[in-house]
Amino acid sequence: MATARQGASLTDSVETTTETTGSGPGGYAAARLRLLQEGSRSGPPRRSALAELTDQWLAALLTGGARTAGAGQGVALVAVGGYGRGELSPRSDLDVLLLHDGTADSSALAALADHVWYPVWDMGLALDHSVRTPEEARRTAGEDLKVQLGLLDARHIAGDAALTAGLRTAVLADWRAQAPRRLPQLHELCQERAQRHGELPFLLEPDLKEARGGLRDATALRAIAASWLADAPREGLDEARRRLLDVRDALHLTTGRATDRLALQEQDQVAAALGLLDADALLRQVYESARTVGYASDVTWREVERVLRARSAPRSRLRGLLGGRGRAGAGSGADAGERSPLAEGVVEQDGEVVLARAARPERDPVLPLRAAAAAAQAGLPLSLHAVRRLAATARPLPLPWPPEAREQLITLLGAGESTVEVWEALEAEGLITRLLPDWERVRCRPQRNPVHRWTVDRHLVETAVRAGALARRVGRPDLLLVAALLHDIGKGWPGNHSVAGETIARDVAARIGFDRADIAVLATLVRHHLLLIETATRRDLDDPATVRSVAEAVGSPVTLELLHALTEADALATGPAAWSAWRGSLVADLVKRVAAVLAGAPAAAPATPQQTTAEQERLAIEAWRTGGPVLALHARSEALPPGETGIFPGGVEGPPEAEEPAGPEPIGVELLIAVPDQPGVLPTAAGVLALHRLTVRAADLRAVELPEELAGADNAGKAPCVLLLSWRVAAEYGSLPQAARLRNDLLRALDGSLDIAARLAEREAAYRKYPRRRGAHAPPPRVTVAPGSSQLATVIEVRAQDVPGLLHRIGRALEDAGVAVRSAHVSTLGANAVDAFYVTDTSGALLEPMRAAEVAQEVERALRQG
Repeated sequence: MATARQGASLTDSVETTTETTGSGPGGYAAARLRLLQEGSRSGPPRRSALAELTDQWLAALLTGGARTAGAGQGVALVAVGGYGRGELSPRSDLDVLLLHDGTADSSALAALADHVWYPVWDMGLALDHSVRTPEEARRTAGEDLKVQLGLLDARHIAGDAALTAGLRTAVLADWRAQAPRRLPQLHELCQERAQRHGELPFLLEPDLKEARGGLRDATALRAIAASWLADAPREGLDEARRRLLDVRDALHLTTGRATDRLALQEQDQVAAALGLLDADALLRQVYESARTVGYASDVTWREVERVLRARSAPRSRLRGLLGGRGRAGAGSGADAGERSPLAEGVVEQDGEVVLARAARPERDPVLPLRAAAAAAQAGLPLSLHAVRRLAATARPLPLPWPPEAREQLITLLGAGESTVEVWEALEAEGLITRLLPDWERVRCRPQRNPVHRWTVDRHLVETAVRAGALARRVGRPDLLLVAALLHDIGKGWPGNHSVAGETIARDVAARIGFDRADIAVLATLVRHHLLLIETATRRDLDDPATVRSVAEAVGSPVTLELLHALTEADALATGPAAWSAWRGSLVADLVKRVAAVLAGAPAAAPATPQQTTAEQERLAIEAWRTGGPVLALHARSEALPPGETGIFPGGVEGPPEAEEPAGPEPIGVELLIAVPDQPGVLPTAAGVLALHRLTVRAADLRAVELPEELAGADNAGKAPCVLLLSWRVAAEYGSLPQAARLRNDLLRALDGSLDIAARLAEREAAYRKYPRRRGAHAPPPRVTVAPGSSQLATVIEVRAQDVPGLLHRIGRALEDAGVAVRSAHVSTLGANAVDAFYVTDTSGALLEPMRAAEVAQEVERALRQG
């Protein structure tokens, strides 16, 4: 029947409802369902039609209730909030006010309200309802800002229209009279909401309504406009708001729930419902819309603050300000306020950066960059009028750029946190893509990886901000800042983004006027911006081949210095999971070794017993003498400097409190385990940690040869060998386990009396009995061989979803493959594990290429099955 009725008019639907069921919910439900199933109608037409259909139904309910209750005079039904705006999404709440003039009997009024409310509840629709006189509604609005905001969109549904019109007129008059007090309160609410829900343009799972740049902010802009104090920039705002509402409609229809959070697992379906290519296209559209709303909000709130300051100023100054209200930067005359010069053609006025009266953008192509650099250096916003004038009249820069333009860009990038707001203002008016055409491919591009906090373009700007703080560490801060801005520019192209980025970086560097030598350095920095962090966390730094390969890629001490700073800035701008004191120390160690090679020194030889720390050697000797594992724990936190230890229960050394340090980037606890060399140590130790619900954030395994004099009579002529495992661990929840239990379970697992695999399988089976929240499907594990990474061993790389027991399964798979693990380097980034294992055959030789590929396949197969 729904198919036959597709294309039927709203009037037909309403007539069907009233003819078949009167005011009953069944007819409305059927008509509503037909409307939502109409493929030809979506977006604003469907929202308006749904609101009109609901109006007809509620009006019939009110009419029927008035006849039954005898309370039809002096009563009106009023839609408020989103319903009042006619913006009903499929699962939207109904915000309704039953307005009365106070003459009706209270019992009759209650009966009338029940006659309207109960059918709505019977339909399963969420209802926000109230029964008030106009005076009560105004009084409540005066006490509750949210109520007042809802009444600003009041719309008559049925009953006494004059009653609704009178309330609407009074509420708007109250709002305008109270605006100087109410708007700052509204601004505070918006800021608090942004703190709670984040910035919509940069969230992987954004809340379309509550996050900054979302639908709540769009509604706030309507309220500001209704106050007559200021108005938002109109260009693109209505379209941005429509897109966000369309996405919410599709989200409601896809999930069948009244949700505003665009979760990962729903994004592909929502994209398909909107006719978009994929989830990335959906997010990019959402981010673009949210940035439009967010930028309009910033500009409008600045205007509100300026007007309120002007109203509180002395009367003589007020007269001058009123002559140019809303036109800061227009150069409207002497009464426009005091102007302070900032740069050639650029001045400050009323807390904003505007163009000087004599400025001529059409004759000065560097003016946009000069104005932006001056604003960022002063920590002030660029006025909307100034940016739009620059976008409309400024001439394109000649190619290559003149030196001043390049210097102004570098000044802008190095200005610190204020760079972000200025950059967003330029981007909102299209100036960034005009200056750097390749920027368009990364603008608003999502990064569907929880490690990343930002979209690609915002990440690039944030990296430049971080790099600016490191500029004193390098001899060429200009190259550092430009490399930071360009290091991920290749993510807008298919294939390896570092390779694509190198080509783009060469073009951009030539465009902005760098010479050939500087272009080569920038290209190297972009091509190898991941080299240091990946090598430091996934490779054996004691292997000469590791250090030598990095030195060959970098090429010069100057480039190495810049790459070190870029690595840190990139990681800090990525998110808390991407950088820590531990990762920083590994990168610094690698840089020191590479610098020595570039200075002419040979690459360091493999580690020797003398290079082992005194404590590690002590633990190794004790493990050899006792014939069993020895454990030690050390804090790695600000509260307890590395090296200081307390005593854990059970005799294990460590910090006084066995808990993860507080803060956004906890460094964790280091667990050292020394075990006499024997097969299966890595999977066994990893399995024991998994049983005790310890999360391994990083791990390192290597063999330590002890002095031969420690060998007993049974080992004459053979140097003692102990495996040393260094782990960075944290409790999955609760506190760390007792040390005695850890050691006891490790002993039992090594002698075979504790079946680790069976215990882990039992726990996983127990978890499967309970329903889990549906989440994004993790990509399958990938295991590869890294040829040429070492002269001493074959490097097997594993990339997989980080889950309990993963390291145990990898170690067991390597053992089953018949290879020896010489060392292991484990790194965890968010939900992703990136591990490197240096393996040899049983004789200690590198694996043949074909054999190495077979081992990688066996490990990958084991992980997929697990």
